[in-house]
Amino acid sequence: MSLLCLTVMLIVICLWFGILKRPIWESMGLSFIVLVFITGTWKNLQDYFNAGLTTSLLYSMVVFTAMSAILSKTKIIDGAVNLILGMLGRIPGGAGYAAVIASAFMGALSGSGPANVMSTGVVTIKCMKDSGFPAELAANVESNASYLGNMIPPSANIVAAFGALAAFWAASGVDNTMSIGSFWIVCWGCSVWFIISRILTVFVFCKVYKIKAMEPEKIPSISETFKSNWQGLLLPVIILVPFIVDFLFNNATALPETAYFVERLGKDGAKFYSNSLLFFVAGIAAIYAVIVMYFKNKESVSFKNITKMLSKTYKGIAGTVGTCLFGYMIGALFNDINAAEELTVILDGLNMGKYGLAVVIPIITCFMGMVIPGSSLVSIFGTLFIGLFYAEGVDPVLVAAMLPCICGVMCGITPPLALGMYAGMSIAESDPGKTIKNGLWWVAVQYILEVIVLLGWLPILGL
Repeated sequence: MSLLCLTVMLIVICLWFGILKRPIWESMGLSFIVLVFITGTWKNLQDYFNAGLTTSLLYSMVVFTAMSAILSKTKIIDGAVNLILGMLGRIPGGAGYAAVIASAFMGALSGSGPANVMSTGVVTIKCMKDSGFPAELAANVESNASYLGNMIPPSANIVAAFGALAAFWAASGVDNTMSIGSFWIVCWGCSVWFIISRILTVFVFCKVYKIKAMEPEKIPSISETFKSNWQGLLLPVIILVPFIVDFLFNNATALPETAYFVERLGKDGAKFYSNSLLFFVAGIAAIYAVIVMYFKNKESVSFKNITKMLSKTYKGIAGTVGTCLFGYMIGALFNDINAAEELTVILDGLNMGKYGLAVVIPIITCFMGMVIPGSSLVSIFGTLFIGLFYAEGVDPVLVAAMLPCICGVMCGITPPLALGMYAGMSIAESDPGKTIKNGLWWVAVQYILEVIVLLGWLPILGL
């Protein structure tokens, strides 16, 4: 039954979304209806809706989307991009290194690889081409860096991954007190290795193509950037500090001697503090951006303009929210028919072990990610993947932290459906054949590092 449901779901999505070109949320909704019909679980419809609508993580995604829209529209983040260019533009290939760092950070805020390529890439790709990067290389540097945002907090994909981890603990009967802040630290720990790999890949290509530094007159002035945009440079601090504080003073499991919040707020109070971080941090960051821009240009952040901006934004993300909602509902249905247990038995029967899982699972998620959004993949299969690796002795927290990577990053950079690559290609005006050929090198590095991290061969911050 599990294999039948999985096959039917993929067929419906491929037909409705891939061939008929209908929205992905329609495809997910239709596949949910078909699955209910096949499994005969009509009497549980209300439970499935409740499972989706009562998931606080769903609303966290909405809040972070609103925050990223405000940050993008107010241009408060432009200072961070210019600062990185000013610091790195004077070294050979500096524009490429700046693109990796700036785009990874911006991608984490926006949560959308293609959207970040189209916004940040307008600046970084031009800088790279001006300093000697071939068009196809500039396109791939930007697209690969932007898609890193899917696995770097505060990306909404991280929220879905923590939900999968919580579901695994609940299903396993494990009483774990890890906070969302502690989980974010682990996600950053994983992300660091992938950022380093991008930087090293840029370094190698710079040597191959003998790329030089940016022209001095095109490098943003660091002093001018600080003078005109110093307020925007405080934004990363505002976003990250609350989660670091949560990790240091609310992690009773890893740091019992510093469980400050647990001692004073009680176990439940500390838990609610952690959960609320996803809401109030986004709100504080958005309010801060509006206040800063109000003193620079009052008209740009008027109540009317902000209302119009949020109206357009939420119309745009309605499909994303619907997709995630149906994803949670399908996950609840799969749980109802014990799909995880059945698929676990099937995969265990293949006797792959942790090495086989580390090699095969990223390939499976890569192909499924071409028809199913990464966040939906995490919500549908995340608990299953965590359980499979856990049975082979792999830390479930590590697997959960890697879910946004194997479900959302790899599929976005792998031809033939690499949306980020196509977005970068359009800006760089690069040759499709050359861009795809160059992109395969980046895919190979990404895949190898995914396997290495899943096997636990690298130290990860927070574990």
